[in-house]
Amino acid sequence: MPTGKTVKISIYLQEGATYHGTPAHAAILDFLLFRGVSGAAVFKGTAGFGADRRMHSTGTVELSDKLPLKIEFVETEEKVKDLIGRLQEMACSGMIDMQETVLVQAAQSSKKQESPKQQNVKIEGKAKLMRIYVGECDKWQDQPLHEALVRAMRANDLAGVTVYKAIMGYGAHRRIHKEKPLHLSHDASMMLSVVDTEEKLRAFLAIVDEMVFEGLVTFSDVDVIKYSHRPFSEEEAGL
Repeated sequence: MPTGKTVKISIYLQEGATYHGTPAHAAILDFLLFRGVSGAAVFKGTAGFGADRRMHSTGTVELSDKLPLKIEFVETEEKVKDLIGRLQEMACSGMIDMQETVLVQAAQSSKKQESPKQQNVKIEGKAKLMRIYVGECDKWQDQPLHEALVRAMRANDLAGVTVYKAIMGYGAHRRIHKEKPLHLSHDASMMLSVVDTEEKLRAFLAIVDEMVFEGLVTFSDVDVIKYSHRPFSEEEAGL
């Protein structure tokens, strides 16, 4: 990120707030990470109160689960404009503060790939099926690679993904991997299957290329006969 005029965003949440069944602060961090934001941090308050006018604080015996949380990041004004609408949705009843600031020195980082812009989920007729094959032991930033890929797909608004674990198979190393009754293989093959438009999947390939160092990715033509989902409950939507 170039130095100069930037925007600092502060998002204030209450601990325990959720977004689609996930802790809101974790969902927001995933969204920022996989949308190419340079960096973000979550700060936890030791005491505070909010719109409910109730004081929350940590005690010596019991820790409150309703303490204030603050997420902060600095980005260019252009990128913030692309993100702010989704952040308002994810913050729900929280507060978002925007301040103009000047970036004097940027942290050094590896090359990042710009993620595709958010699009509404709507599939009709012709689509593409993408399958990604990785190992159960594969990692990305110290977490299971298949889990990180699912988070990346959700953050980039792909229609949905299913992860399958192989019970037997072999790969490039020609070693047979098989689940046994008293022993579960720790290097089984994992397959991620996702159906979406070709445009969105092709755009997501740049992220796959950055995260998958050893594996297989395939594309197939599919016809979408029906795509529907039940509406979220208030609890699942984090309301």
